[in-house]
Amino acid sequence: MSDTIIKVENLGKKYILGHQKEGSSNYVALRDVIAEGTKSLIESFYNPKSKVQKNTEEFWALQDVSFEVKRGEVIGIIGRNGAGKSTLLKILSRITEPTTGKIEIGGRIASLLEVGTGFHPELTGRENIYLNGAILGMSREEIKRKFDEIVAFAEVEKFLDTPVKRYSSGMYVRLAFAVAAHLEPEILIVDEVLAVGDAAFQKKCLGKMGDVAKKEGRTVLFVSHNLAAVRNLCSVGILLSSGKLFLHSDINSVADKYLLDMFEGTSFSRKNSGTRFMRVSLKDEHNKDLKILGIEQKAYLNFKVFIANYKEDLNVGFTLYKNDIPVLSASALDSLQKLPKESSELKIQLPVHLLTTGDYRVEGAIWDQNQIYHQDDYLTSFRVERNSFLETRGANYRGIIALTADWIVDSDKKNVINQ
Repeated sequence: MSDTIIKVENLGKKYILGHQKEGSSNYVALRDVIAEGTKSLIESFYNPKSKVQKNTEEFWALQDVSFEVKRGEVIGIIGRNGAGKSTLLKILSRITEPTTGKIEIGGRIASLLEVGTGFHPELTGRENIYLNGAILGMSREEIKRKFDEIVAFAEVEKFLDTPVKRYSSGMYVRLAFAVAAHLEPEILIVDEVLAVGDAAFQKKCLGKMGDVAKKEGRTVLFVSHNLAAVRNLCSVGILLSSGKLFLHSDINSVADKYLLDMFEGTSFSRKNSGTRFMRVSLKDEHNKDLKILGIEQKAYLNFKVFIANYKEDLNVGFTLYKNDIPVLSASALDSLQKLPKESSELKIQLPVHLLTTGDYRVEGAIWDQNQIYHQDDYLTSFRVERNSFLETRGANYRGIIALTADWIVDSDKKNVINQ
C-alpha cells in the first residue's frame, strides 16, 4: 500500500470576476437589465467565440500546484492573505471543484474551514453531531461511542438540545472542532477558524491535533498565521504565493522563508529589508530542541535576527511571561555592537532554577531610541516542570520565582529560647 494519502497534480482554480462599468451607478433599473441582456445575446449570436464579457476578468486563485502528503504527516500551509490557502483546502475538502489538474485522496476527510461548516442552523447540537458523523460515513454506533467525548471536549452540555443558530461563535467552533477531531477521519483539515476561540480553547485544540497526528497516526493539514503554533505542531510546510506553490519543505525552512519575505510586496523573489526576528527556539546544551524543562536542565533561548541597517543604539530584547504576568526581561544591547552580518544569531541561558512549574511564553522586540522595528508577543513557548528533591517531599513553590538559596540557621539556641 502506498504511503501517500493525498496527491495533487497541476491543480488550478479559476474565477470570473465582474467589474462595474466606468461611470455607471449602483442603481440599475429593470429596463437596463433587459437591454444589457438583449445586447449580450445579440453579440454572442454574431460572435459566438466571445464567451467573456468585456467587463469581466479571469482570476486564478490557484495555478499549477503539485505536491504529495504522506500518511501521518502534519502539514502547515502558510502564506499571505489571498495566497490561495483557503481555496486549496476547499478543493481538498470537495467543497468546490478544481478548474484544472486532479487530486487523489486515500482516506476519509473531516474539515473545519469556517464557522458553521457542515452544521444545519435549525438543528440542535446533538442532531448536528449525528449529522456530521453520517456525512463522514460513520455508523450510528460509531458516533454514539464517541458522543460523550465530543460533548465533554466542546463544553456545551447545557446547550446540547438548543438549535446551533443560537450558539455564540465560540460555542459553534468548539462543537465543530470536537466533531471533526473525534469522529476518526484519516485526514483532518483545519483553517484559521480556531482564531475565533479564546487562548485556552486554542491551546486545547492544538493539543488535540497533536494527539491526532502523533498518537493516532492521522494526517493533519493546518492553516494558521500563528507561526509559533505551526512550528510546534507541524513537521512539513507548504508556502503559497499568489496562488502558486513557492516552497514545500521542512516547516522551519518554510516558516523562515515566509518571514524573510513577508515585508516585501507580493513576490517572494525579492530580498527583504525589514529588521525582524527570523526564528526563536529553545535549545539544550547539545543544541536539541526543548519544550519541557526540568529544574536541573540547562536551557538557551536562541534568537535569529535580521538587521537591515545597524545603528549603535539598536537593541534586541525579550520578556518572559507566565499567565500574562511578566517574569523577567533581558536586553542584548552590549552584545549587538559586534554583529558579524545582517542575519545573526544570539542566545542567552535561562535561569530555569528560578522558575516555578507552569507554561511560559516569550515576547520580543527590536528597537532603537526612535522607533520599534519589530515586536511579537508570541515568539515561542515552553513548560517548566520542577521535579526537584524538595518537591517530592512536599515543598510547594507558589508565585513566579522559586527562591532556591540556602537558608541561614541561627545556631545560638539560647537567644532564641530566652526571647
